[in-house]
Amino acid sequence: MIALDTNVLVRFLVEDDESQTRRATRLIKGALERDEGLFISDIVMCETVWVLSTSYRFSRSEIVQTLSDLLRAKGVVFNSSDRLARAFQAFAANKGDFADYLIREHARAAGADTVATFDRALLKNPGFSKP
Repeated sequence: MIALDTNVLVRFLVEDDESQTRRATRLIKGALERDEGLFISDIVMCETVWVLSTSYRFSRSEIVQTLSDLLRAKGVVFNSSDRLARAFQAFAANKGDFADYLIREHARAAGADTVATFDRALLKNPGFSKP
């Protein structure tokens, strides 16, 4: 299995640098053809959302569509596809950052009832509370 860093995943997704895109595509397609598998960590997913929204000006819906497709890709492994999917659903429907919704999913998985936060936008969502 090969783990992908954010910059490799972003090059593959946005194809903005011909040389790096070609190398990222060759690596990813080669690994999948060999059934080697690709691992994408939650941290890479958070960074990818941030890069797509700030550097490439993807809308929330474009980010959710692009990365949800990746969640369903055969041969790609995540920490927890279910947690990521729930975080993407919350990100698409609300105003908080993707990382915050993923933090909530990890907290729930660890047995926490709530995530204490000062972020007012998050306080409107279940699973977040004032400290």
